[in-house]
Amino acid sequence: MIPVHTFSGQKVAVLGLARSGLTAALSLAAGGAEVCAWDDAEARRGEAEATGVPLTDLAELDWTGCAALVLSPGIPDQYPTPNPIAAAARVADCPIICDVDLLARAKPDANYIAVTGTNGKSTTSALIGHILSAAGVPNQVGGNIGVPALDLGDIEGTGAYVLELSSYQLERTPSLKPNVAVLLNITPDHLDRHGGLDGYVAAKRMIFDNPATGGHAIVGMEDGASRGIGMELMVRGAHKITPISGSARAAGGVYGEAGILIDDMEYGQVPVCDLKPVAALPGTHNWQNAAAAYAVARLQGIDAETIAAAIATFPGLPHRQEIVGAIGSVLYVNDSKATNSQAAAKALDCYDAIYWIAGGTFKEENLDAIAPSFERICGAYLIGDAAARFEAIIGASAPVHQCGDLETAVMRAHVAAQHDMDSEGGVGVVLLSPACASFDQFDSFEARGDAFRDLVQALEGAGP
Repeated sequence: MIPVHTFSGQKVAVLGLARSGLTAALSLAAGGAEVCAWDDAEARRGEAEATGVPLTDLAELDWTGCAALVLSPGIPDQYPTPNPIAAAARVADCPIICDVDLLARAKPDANYIAVTGTNGKSTTSALIGHILSAAGVPNQVGGNIGVPALDLGDIEGTGAYVLELSSYQLERTPSLKPNVAVLLNITPDHLDRHGGLDGYVAAKRMIFDNPATGGHAIVGMEDGASRGIGMELMVRGAHKITPISGSARAAGGVYGEAGILIDDMEYGQVPVCDLKPVAALPGTHNWQNAAAAYAVARLQGIDAETIAAAIATFPGLPHRQEIVGAIGSVLYVNDSKATNSQAAAKALDCYDAIYWIAGGTFKEENLDAIAPSFERICGAYLIGDAAARFEAIIGASAPVHQCGDLETAVMRAHVAAQHDMDSEGGVGVVLLSPACASFDQFDSFEARGDAFRDLVQALEGAGP
């Protein structure tokens, strides 16, 4: 835990006492702040109290002199309805921040690599950390991925904090000054939380609001919103800009060309490595992730050969196109992290004969992003709240099977895939890439992916 001394002797409110909020409260207390902490869940209040965190019902707080409200990223603020605690803080001119902002205040001179995007930010952050470690560069990876910001370790010297940042966190991190800020892509997501697409884009843009001196911006060129932000940054002139792409030339940047990673940062179009054999990075979307990580590593002074060797050994992340098994000629792939149609489309685009398990809590209006893959879907095995809606959207474009739950879907997809591959040959893929949130049937996408992995491993034990 990293203590935060910048609020010593001052009153700070903390709302939300899950892992990041609890650590924030403890870090502030260790730094001498007067902490007023609360969570609407009684169990979390009990856990916090057991660690010595003082509890105060923030609905009754006197906001006079309160230096900040640390609001958990998971708690909505203004949308879809105003949060009364946040509204009270705002009336009192009390800044609303999150734990990442506390890290930035505690360690203002650290080297920060910040990564955001609708899709791919976890993979990219982990890959950056993997490359830095392979090169002997001290680093800590956290934020929206794995370890909360204040639970990261101390870094001395030339090391770096690699922070995956969600749109929720970016809205509450005014003190962070990234040395390198990465925007991978923007597609519609979390629109209810941000009051629409414009609000979501504005939140993502915030990663570039406060650069460190000589700060670098790495910007994806695969979508219009990101390209537009890149143009804005060029006009503003506060960053050195490196464009990236997984599928087309990005002049002066890094890009994938038919799976070959190209370094054009000095306009030399130098081939670096072949990404196609890297099992943990399939498809053009992952090639853009690799381009981003490569660009970050080069800006940290790491040579191309070392980066290429590290990319080749990247193990990938759970729930992101994770190969959890192979039975006969059928692969079983856990892509539970694909909670929107754009993410699912990127996974579907990587395979040919697909037995697609999809459904859950649908956050969008259509499946247009997935439509180009319909012809390669041998069967759609639908689960959860969105099952009927998905069937109506897919219509006659692909065979549809209403399964209700994940266990039924896995079994039916398995039986069909094994039968078809035995009779027709080729390689089939049973792909969990739901295009939906998990909360109708699971506590998290991780729980959903773990359940899929367990079901597949049970199949493996029984044989094909």
